[in-house]
Amino acid sequence: MNKKVKWYRRIFSFLREVRAELKKVTWPSRNEVQSTTVVVILTTIFFGLYLYFMDLIFSWVLNQVRGLFG
Repeated sequence: MNKKVKWYRRIFSFLREVRAELKKVTWPSRNEVQSTTVVVILTTIFFGLYLYFMDLIFSWVLNQVRGLFG
């Protein structure tokens, strides 16, 4: 029984500490979140297209080499 009480006390203590730490957090504004989201989306699209075209180029080169020695 004693272990259960200690276990529950630790959980409640942990949750109180989490709440105290969350009060210290400086949350970004709505505009900051929107602008960083746009940057992430554009960067993802850019690198996705870059990798797609690099894959096309390497596949074409590999097929050309296989055609020569195939």
